[in-house]
Amino acid sequence: MKKVVLSLAFVAAVLVSCKDKAAEAPAADTTMTEAVDTAAAAVDTAAATVDTAAAAATEAAAATTEEAAKEVKEEVKK
Repeated sequence: MKKVVLSLAFVAAVLVSCKDKAAEAPAADTTMTEAVDTAAAAVDTAAATVDTAAAAATEAAAATTEEAAKEVKEEVKK
């Protein structure tokens, strides 16, 4: 989960730094700030998605574990 978020942040930083490297004007500062804000919003969205997916995976794993435990208990009773 951390790797995904850090990778997205790294990609966003590289895109921002490479995109505006040639243009060194006062307007570039505004554009860079907007790009960083956009990248930060994308990272926040990705982090929320990862958190949601992790929660779903945890719930699925718990359900699978409970089901397996019930099956083992039934086998032991036989």
